[in-house]
Amino acid sequence: MDFYLKENGVRTSFEYGQLNISGDENEGFRPYQLMVASIAGCSIGVFRKILNKQRVKIEDLKVTADIDRNPDKANRIEKIRLHYVVKGYHLNPDKLLKNLDVSRSNCSMVQSVQDSIEVEETLECIELSK
Repeated sequence: MDFYLKENGVRTSFEYGQLNISGDENEGFRPYQLMVASIAGCSIGVFRKILNKQRVKIEDLKVTADIDRNPDKANRIEKIRLHYVVKGYHLNPDKLLKNLDVSRSNCSMVQSVQDSIEVEETLECIELSK
């Protein structure tokens, strides 16, 4: 990957588009947002792969990320809480929790930060009726 300095941040390009990074949200994505998005995106993707392999059908999956940052240490990310909301029919919450644990150990982004950022995952199941 190549990164280029621009007036108010940094830019990089990929085959699917350009990414602007800046401390100013009006100029691009803030670095901490990209870090959280990487961790959440990886976690969601691995979880979905596990569900697909086990043929677990879901109707919707949403993850909300809450972040704790420490202003006394360069505003570093200290904790990320990922709250999964799974909607579907005939959901087995215990099985979904086990799958979430497996996804955690197979998510490269969560594993990359495990000694520096606490990542907490919680699960909420919403049973849909026909």
